[in-house]
Amino acid sequence: MLKRILGKTGNNIQIEPDFWCDYGYQIEVGENFYANHDLVILDTGGVRFGNNIFIAPFCGFHTSGHPIDFERRNQGLEYAYPICVGDNVWFGAGVQVMPGVTIGSNVVIGAGSIVVKDIPSDSVAFGNPCKTIRKITDDDRQSNWSR
Repeated sequence: MLKRILGKTGNNIQIEPDFWCDYGYQIEVGENFYANHDLVILDTGGVRFGNNIFIAPFCGFHTSGHPIDFERRNQGLEYAYPICVGDNVWFGAGVQVMPGVTIGSNVVIGAGSIVVKDIPSDSVAFGNPCKTIRKITDDDRQSNWSR
């Protein structure tokens, strides 16, 4: 069913219920895509995920937004900018990614983060707003639960 809804998929994908999207056909996922419960992808602007993506529960990817000024917002105007995610990315629980964001490869986004700006490859990022905290290093391969 997912392969019929989504625009492009790898062979190994799994999305736990509940899953919500605007269209579906504007979502591309690579190989080894896993999303835990309660995923929302508002894909009006298109969302592209690379390979080896792990998404924890209650995450959202939102390509649409509305004008800040109430006159245009009350007219029903909105915009949509694409979201692009590289390979080997892990999103902690409750992460929200906003319109127009690009997230590089080999990235960990900490739980509860609101991602409003691009995140470079090979980094750990978290917060509201989400910021790159540090690079992922060889030392990270030597430990399991470091901070």
